[in-house]
Amino acid sequence: MDTNDANNAPAVHDLANLLQYQEGSVVSRVLMKNGGGNVTLFAFDAGEGLSEHTAPFDALVSILDGEAEVEIAKTPYRLTAGQTITMPAHKPHALRAVKRFKMLLVMLRA
Repeated sequence: MDTNDANNAPAVHDLANLLQYQEGSVVSRVLMKNGGGNVTLFAFDAGEGLSEHTAPFDALVSILDGEAEVEIAKTPYRLTAGQTITMPAHKPHALRAVKRFKMLLVMLRA
């Protein structure tokens, strides 16, 4: 999945194990990036998060492990492993780890 893999050869990956938790931190790893968007894996330790911000593109968040609170336009949503949520472009949003969690973020630029 990495754009840096030799010849971008197909490979099977276990997303939840591609990135490990780090105490007191938010860790990220870009898996793919091109003109159409990017795919990034995140691991949030308990209590960590991303403060409110906006993005110019639609995004899809898929929770792979743990539990998160995702706030979109001041409305909170509690998500657990296996759930997804769409974050519309230009809407303020924030994320917080209720319990440590991992997520896959897909941002579409079109």
